[in-house]
Amino acid sequence: MDEPAVVGISIATRPDCLGDDVLSLLDRLNKTYRDKFIWIELGLQTIHEHTAALIRRGYPLSVFEQTVIRLRGISIPVISHVIIGLPGEDRSMMIDTCRYLSTIGIDGIKLQLLHVLKNTDLVEFYTKKTFDILDMMAYIDIIISCLEVLPPDMVIHRLTGDGPRDLLLAPLWSLDKRRVLNTLHQEMRRRGTWQSRVFSRANTNPKGELLL
Repeated sequence: MDEPAVVGISIATRPDCLGDDVLSLLDRLNKTYRDKFIWIELGLQTIHEHTAALIRRGYPLSVFEQTVIRLRGISIPVISHVIIGLPGEDRSMMIDTCRYLSTIGIDGIKLQLLHVLKNTDLVEFYTKKTFDILDMMAYIDIIISCLEVLPPDMVIHRLTGDGPRDLLLAPLWSLDKRRVLNTLHQEMRRRGTWQSRVFSRANTNPKGELLL
């Protein structure tokens, strides 16, 4: 952080990897280098515990919640990573994950399309057709609904993702990222919708924290 060319650090990790020692270090860095930024990205993927067990996420939702609270307590922005299209999840479940994140007080979100990659356990589910791979318009429809429930001041860091061409089995339409993003923008204009269109702060306190 002493290097003048470094303007900040962005760390992608798991909420169960941020122990007291790590949080203490982050707090110290944040106070020492006030002219630089520190972002923490937490891999949540889903709020649904059955899906979390299926993908072997390895921690309960309560761990994510407590880590967000502790990071907010030391004034470090939090970004959450979510996967759209996980096996066993329907449209409403995916939107519920984003609705939950809209109330817990995070600063940014990455919406990531599920990719089936070679040499992963997911290939077996895919080849046995035990879940449906989203087509492009179904994905765009879900993304728009997710954006509509997110607060207007939440930064959208990602709307899709790139799978390695030599490893990606499905969905192959995701390789044309420009087409996906252009179609998303066109569809939002056609519907006359925007981020936060149906968002409500009614279930949050003044700090943006979830009222259970």
